[in-house]
Amino acid sequence: MLKILIPTMMLIPASLILNLRLLFTSYTLYSTLIAMISLTWLKYPMDLDLSFSNKLMFIDPLSAPLLVLSCWLLPLMTMASQSHLHQEPPTRKRMYLLTLATLQTFLIMTFSASDLTMFYIMFEATLIPTLVVITRWGHQAERLSAGTYFLFYTLAGSLPLLIAILHFNKSLLLTFMPMLHSLQPELQNSWSHTALWYSCLLAFMVKMPMYGLHLWLPKAHVEAPIAGSMVLAAVLLKLGGYGVIRISTTLFPLTNTLAYPFLILALWGILMASSICLRQTDLKSMIAYSSVSHMGLVICATLVQTQWSLNGAIFLMIAHGLTSSMLFCLANTNYERTNSRTLLLTRGLHIILPLMTSWWLLASLANLALPPSINLMGELLIISSMFNWANTTIILTGLGTLLTASYSLFMFLMTQRGKLPTHLTINNPTHTREHLLMALHLIPLILLTAKPELFTSICP
Repeated sequence: MLKILIPTMMLIPASLILNLRLLFTSYTLYSTLIAMISLTWLKYPMDLDLSFSNKLMFIDPLSAPLLVLSCWLLPLMTMASQSHLHQEPPTRKRMYLLTLATLQTFLIMTFSASDLTMFYIMFEATLIPTLVVITRWGHQAERLSAGTYFLFYTLAGSLPLLIAILHFNKSLLLTFMPMLHSLQPELQNSWSHTALWYSCLLAFMVKMPMYGLHLWLPKAHVEAPIAGSMVLAAVLLKLGGYGVIRISTTLFPLTNTLAYPFLILALWGILMASSICLRQTDLKSMIAYSSVSHMGLVICATLVQTQWSLNGAIFLMIAHGLTSSMLFCLANTNYERTNSRTLLLTRGLHIILPLMTSWWLLASLANLALPPSINLMGELLIISSMFNWANTTIILTGLGTLLTASYSLFMFLMTQRGKLPTHLTINNPTHTREHLLMALHLIPLILLTAKPELFTSICP
């Protein structure tokens, strides 16, 4: 564990003292090395139930894939930000990379925390660097209101969770997660325990986000710079799903009856968010609403609590992390050349950037869960387990899949096809760096289909 955590922490001083000419090269290579070493986590926790464990940190088959995803995205965020930071003064470049390294450190500590109290502290600590990235390096004037939305939604949702953790500490005299898992304290059907159940899950539903608690997400995505959008979509939304699976062992048997409002909102949210995508004029806003739709499926899976649904949730979280991050990178390459995210003003780009159109097509097909991408396996597992739970859910999930295909193809056709607008003059061709960035998103999506057992050995 420390062989990843300490090098990641060392990126913080490294971003301050590295030679400016070598800053991006050294930072990217160093973070890539960390990502490569982290791949070993996909083997050991799957062989042993706990490959690493102490009073503060542990890795198991649930946290290992999400930790690897976090480490994998740091070099990709650095590569994606190079053009965005090109005109910035040296101090701001260093501070940007320092903020990303700090966020990465907090994320690793969140996903590997073995104590609920430490998990809560690190869960909240990820707010600070994310807020700094959005408000300091965001593109538009609304970035401060977006940051305020993000901060207050997450803080308001998290306070009941803190009270619940303090209650567990007082009543059970422990908050050590493996011990809670083995004790399996049962909640009674009383007002106080019902409030405890909702307070435990509210923070994670805001983070996912569930439809109805999602208003901070499109704002934060649209105003954030490319690295902020990537880490929000790929990793920070997964904190919600991870938290629900982790804390659900302390919430039985009330989950069977109290999950209905969340399940109904999540299923309704799949349809509503997908429909909203078809009416969006802003490209980043469309990708942000597609995240709300996909996370609706993950919420359903984590609340149904079967082996298939939990495996499907892990599949879809990893798949969505890579797919939505790739879509944000593609939207950013368009924005850097056209200075506009409005779909009507940036059409017909296949004439000027034909190779980038190929990446757009592949990303759109992965987003609508076409084989051989791993998105299909996640959606199939979740839809099957939902159908087992209640037959009528197939109507809503089926409609959601249809709408997902509709807006994915609509997004591709609006940005790439059609007649090139006369105002567009693009003198900047695509770079090898950008093609490498897209390949590093897409290759894991396809390769993991060949060996899905690398990250699905979790127990309910």
